Amino acid sequence: MSQTAAHLSLGQARRLVIAAQGLNRSGKAEPTLKKILLRLGVLQIDSVNVLVRAHYLPLFSRRGPYPAEDLDQLTWGPAGRRVFFEYWGHEASFLPLEHHALFRWRMGRAARGEGIYQGLAKFGREERDLVRRVLRMVAERGPVGAGALGGRSTGPWWGWSPEKAALEWLFAAGEVTVAGRKGFERLYDLPERVLPRKVLRCAEPGEAEAQRRLLWLAAASLGLGTGRDLRDYFRLPAGEAKARLAELVEAGDLATYRVEGWAEPAYGPAGLRAPRKVATGSLISPFDSLIWERSRTERLFDFRYRLEFYTPPAKRIYGYHVLPFLFGERLVSRVDLKADRAAGRLLVPALFAEGDLLTDEALSALARNLADLAGWLNLGRLAVRPRGPEERRLARELKPIVALDKWPE
Repeated sequence: MSQTAAHLSLGQARRLVIAAQGLNRSGKAEPTLKKILLRLGVLQIDSVNVLVRAHYLPLFSRRGPYPAEDLDQLTWGPAGRRVFFEYWGHEASFLPLEHHALFRWRMGRAARGEGIYQGLAKFGREERDLVRRVLRMVAERGPVGAGALGGRSTGPWWGWSPEKAALEWLFAAGEVTVAGRKGFERLYDLPERVLPRKVLRCAEPGEAEAQRRLLWLAAASLGLGTGRDLRDYFRLPAGEAKARLAELVEAGDLATYRVEGWAEPAYGPAGLRAPRKVATGSLISPFDSLIWERSRTERLFDFRYRLEFYTPPAKRIYGYHVLPFLFGERLVSRVDLKADRAAGRLLVPALFAEGDLLTDEALSALARNLADLAGWLNLGRLAVRPRGPEERRLARELKPIVALDKWPE
């Protein structure tokens, strides 16, 4: 590492990251959904729906309530309005159409049985006749879901039918794409019927160039990160990412930084200047790119965060669906949340303060955020479980601004 690497305090690093991730809302014009998505470069999709589907919440965190159908138009709408496509970015993701060519190397590797689940690759090799038949069915019937192609759900792939496994192989290889969703089921079609011609005809960079560009995009979107942080953004192979990162630094496209308390060097665009302060007050989704890389979240915010969805209830520390709350440049609390759609209310089973960070000002911002969230989700009421002093503080703060129910027994 160069001895001329710039030094950043931990506070500067936090503010850089928050601003790069589009979470600094200090008096600027409200960003469009498209602008937010292009800034992030990737939006994770997940089936968890305790509160709202994973891809909707990061946009709420960055601009507050918005019509969810506007995002649907950008991702699954008509060709003229669609600006994103589905593929494996950081897990299943929405990605900008203009970056489609940057993922073709991954599609090519998938077609060759590399870089994807080896069992699925083996399936693709051994079931070529089925794969070809399923591709013909998509061409004839698309857009179509796996259920419409027949077959019984069996086997180790989450109970997938052979037809579903064939579709997933074709999707990974780029031979089919997602035209939309019915409920949460993918509807597959041929890329030429879904994606603009100019996207499909765009020149494909070589693997090394595509990886360099993805690493640079990760650095720009994250603001700052170690080599591991940057490669995690688009799930790049470790050895190749290390080589590409060295090339970007050598070319001057990325600079090296020393961050207070970090054992490893950090990388980001050259000439980074941290905002003097940031204005934030946002609940952060478990699937938000701000906190994807858990070790980075600990280094930046001194905040250990783990998903507890699949942890037995008796072993959970904080709850089933827990969202950190970002206020200023710190993650100041954790809020367990659930949408009780049948009763039309937002449930708050628990609130956990991080040390003394949940000040009265932060608590007031959290209450406003929860009231906005409930309204956005068309939940007219809230209920806070009277578990302890923090929950009682929150209930008092919420009472003047939103209808409160008693906690359901």
